[in-house]
Amino acid sequence: MNYEWQIALRYLRARRRDAFISITTVFTAVGVMLGVAALIVVLAVMRGFEISLRQRILSLTPQVQILNPIGAISDYDAILARVNQIKGVTGSDPFIVGQGMASSMHGLSGVFVRGVEPANAVVADRFRNYVRDGSLASLTRSDPAIDGTIAIGTTLAAKLKAKIGDRVNLVVPIMAGKDAELTTRTGHFVVGAIFETGVVLVDRDLMFTGLGGAQKFFGREGRVDGIEVQLSNLDETTAVTLALRQALGKGFSVSNWMEYNQAAVAGFELLKRVYAIVLLMLIGVAAFNLVATLIMVVMEKRKDIAVLMAMGATPAGVRRIFLLKGLIVGSIGTAAGLTIGAVGCSLLARYHFIHIEKKIYGIATLPVDASPLSFAMVAAASMTLCWIAAVYPARQAARELPVAIFRS
Repeated sequence: MNYEWQIALRYLRARRRDAFISITTVFTAVGVMLGVAALIVVLAVMRGFEISLRQRILSLTPQVQILNPIGAISDYDAILARVNQIKGVTGSDPFIVGQGMASSMHGLSGVFVRGVEPANAVVADRFRNYVRDGSLASLTRSDPAIDGTIAIGTTLAAKLKAKIGDRVNLVVPIMAGKDAELTTRTGHFVVGAIFETGVVLVDRDLMFTGLGGAQKFFGREGRVDGIEVQLSNLDETTAVTLALRQALGKGFSVSNWMEYNQAAVAGFELLKRVYAIVLLMLIGVAAFNLVATLIMVVMEKRKDIAVLMAMGATPAGVRRIFLLKGLIVGSIGTAAGLTIGAVGCSLLARYHFIHIEKKIYGIATLPVDASPLSFAMVAAASMTLCWIAAVYPARQAARELPVAIFRS
């Protein structure tokens, strides 16, 4: 171990007359520790919220959507085959969508009606975690007395006061006749499944029914309004969207969840950055306490510095001593903060002792997802701030002249 390390470590140990300086050093390390721990926990919670929000937004809405700008898609089987060959696509699902007014014996509500294939692996996988009552397979049930079976969200079910087996009437606008006149059509459906995603708009406004029945009811037999594409990794959304646009050409419109949820994605990203900057400033305040601490050490050790330089120590060596002292204090605080942050994230994820309003957030406890990259970035930022804080006192110590110190 070279002399810079030995002296820097020795300055961390307190003698009786240096006790005040050592106490300020401890408080500086504690400040860095608290700032790092807070930033780790907040980033983990924000990442958890982001993942939870993204999952719930995409629970029963498309990840990537293919539409025909000029009308319905008739040759959708051929398009499905081409889409499923794209790298990053795990499946696709044709759908029909419409708007209408749903009514029961006890309630009335406007709804979006979505016709899907319940047997499709994409649809079955997405509904698996959300069906609270009934079965998605019931959407394929055929009964001449009704127009089909539907799946509705818990909020819509409460609004209509409907349960499994209850009848729901649906009135939708239809373009019919040679002059494409706007008329209405009334259908009679039975509730076969009730789902809950935690997203108010989905649970309140969406109604699902079988694709074949929807095509017949809306007068679009043999045609669909669009194709939903399921991805293996949401981080590849942009790449897969570009690949689909190239494969399908200009005759189709391809959009993804980031584009039609752009405001929510951008707002959440901005919020996460603001929290990160605020907490980095907290670490910065603690780190820059090193300036005062190291200046006091420099003033206290002026004669020691003069002796070292008289014995042959270079200004660069003296500068390294105080830089090392600052980095050691910062690394102790950073390491302790990372440890406390990791323990805090683990406890929050395991015991869920902080509860939030489910009606507002769609979840009852704080979601936590600690990323190793977050730990690395916080550690790097903390050590960088500590190094910057140590630069000025170290430079001042290196500028001391032994002759001037001995004369004073």
